[in-house]
This record gives sequence, C-alpha cells and structure tokens, in this order.
Amino acid sequence: MKPKQYIHLLAGFMLGNLLAAPTFAADAASVVGTTGTRSVTRIDAMPAVEWPLLKYSREPHLHAALSEKLQQIGLARAAADQKLAVALVDITDPADPRVATVNAHQMMYAASLPKIAILLGAFQKAADGQLEMTQENLDFLTAMIRSSSNGAASTMLKRVGFEYLAELLQSERYALYDPEMNGGLWVGKAYAKAGAWKRDPLYNLSHAATVFEVARFYYLLETDRLVSPEASAQMRSILEGTTIKHKFVLGLETARPGSKILRKSGSWRTFHADSAIVERDGRRYIAVAMANHPSGGRWLSQVIVAMDDLIYDQANVAHDHMAESHAEPVGLPQNRAASAF
Repeated sequence: MKPKQYIHLLAGFMLGNLLAAPTFAADAASVVGTTGTRSVTRIDAMPAVEWPLLKYSREPHLHAALSEKLQQIGLARAAADQKLAVALVDITDPADPRVATVNAHQMMYAASLPKIAILLGAFQKAADGQLEMTQENLDFLTAMIRSSSNGAASTMLKRVGFEYLAELLQSERYALYDPEMNGGLWVGKAYAKAGAWKRDPLYNLSHAATVFEVARFYYLLETDRLVSPEASAQMRSILEGTTIKHKFVLGLETARPGSKILRKSGSWRTFHADSAIVERDGRRYIAVAMANHPSGGRWLSQVIVAMDDLIYDQANVAHDHMAESHAEPVGLPQNRAASAF
C-alpha cells in the first residue's frame, strides 16, 4: 500500500460522516470466493496495481471550483435541493485521479443509464464461461448502448440473469452497489412493461445509480479492470459512437467540438442522466450528472461544458505537476430519503 493510501485511510477514520474503513478490493481487481453455479469471479485476477481509490481522491481545489461553476450557471439551488448530482474525475493521469462531486452518493432514478451494468454483466458472464459472446449478443449490446434500445437491453438482461447481475454489482470485486456507500448502480427491472424483479434494497428504485458509483464504473473501465483488459477494450468500443445527440453530446459538440466521447445517457419523465469519458487535446476526464427536473436535459448540456472548462482551467492543469494532490475523502450524504421509483 502506498503512503498516500495510509493517509487517506487515517482521514476516513477521523471524519465521522465517512466510512470507517475502506475495502481496497472494491477499486482493485481481486478474486473472491465462489458462491455456486452463479459465480462471477472465476476468471484470474489482473496483475496487482495499486490504483488509488476514488472515494479517497477528492481534490479540494477542483471540488470548490465545481461548486462555484454550478453557482455561475444558476444550478446551485438545484444541487442544494438534491435535484442535481454531479461527479467529475480528471483522469489525464489515471494513476492520480482528481475527484470533484456534488451530491456524490444521492441515489436517483437513472432510466437507461444503468444499461452499462448489463454491458458489464454480459462480458463478465462470458468470461465466466456461462454466456457465449456471439455476434448477435454483441449487436444487442451495441444497440442497447449506442441507440439505447430497450428491446436489446431486455434481451441481454434476460441472458445475463437478474440474480447474476445483482450478485455481480454487489460483489467484493466491483462493489458498484454497496449499501455502506448509499447504494449505486442497480437494475431491478427489464426495460419493458413487465413488473420489477427486485427494486434496490435502500430506495425501492428499479433502475438507479449514484453519480459516484457510475464514475467508479468508468474509472475501472478506463484502467482495464472491468472483467479483463480485452473485455474493457471491447466495452469502450461499444460505448463510443452514440447515435443520441442530446445532453452531454449536444453541449460538447456545440461548445467544444472535436471531443472523443464514450457515453451512456438516460431519460424518463423528469429524470435525466448522462455519463461519459471525454478526451480532447491531451486531457481526459469522467463526467456524470443526474437531474430530476423538466429542464434536466438542458441542465446537463450546461453542466458538461462547465465541467469541461474546469478540466482545461490553468488552476487545474497546474495540479498535474504538484508534488502532493491534497486528496480528501468523498463524504456520504447525511439524509437518506426513500423514493417510490
């Protein structure tokens, strides 16, 4: 363990509103015990790399700048009312991620965004030898992500299996849904009119996420820790080339053309979500935002441009070469309000 991680661990114990002790396997590739025929961890672990934990990588300067940006674009009240949640991770140097969040662990209905969990489930089940990654399955996964096909998503969810996916998301290896982190990615219902299989244990949501756990998904993906380096590369390829040009894509193509975007979004009624890895001019970052408001789609087009500004701001760029990152823990919310969705 790096000295920096010891400092982060100590900080976690000292702050009462944070987790008492980190589970380092949650952000590191590891093999956990099998649990019968639905084991999701039978493939070999990837080589041990001491990647930082995002939950101990909040950069206070970037964090403060994000809050200020939301104030400038008129969305501070929406954030204060928990109608908007945002996560930004500068991964220009993946070994030194810099995290800024607002409502990091606020569980929200996320519509089609959690289809990224089905994508992971399919590739993990294939690696486990329980699903053949045929061209048909690849085509379904591509349609599910790039054009957000509900039919393709429901087909692949059935092939992956609700129980398998729920176990995978809660596994020690990934921990993308963790009650101690106030939830995370959850898929408890097909993308069809059928009733829910199982809503998330904390908030009774059918398709849900927190911006923090979605950011972790992309960080694991970017560092080749989702299933395997080869599977991670395939998933990144599928996530590139969205056919839906709204929210993040609209904001970037209008204000910041030339960006490479790996992305999955979601919309339902007043709920709007978007998530992406964005790369341009030698810098790379993860952006996630979710909103519950009729104007949420427009909000997200504004938010992505504001986040992009922060990544390229000289005050942030200067931190590329600082001896210390001054990283802090990312706190948990104090209030947990149940939701009917």
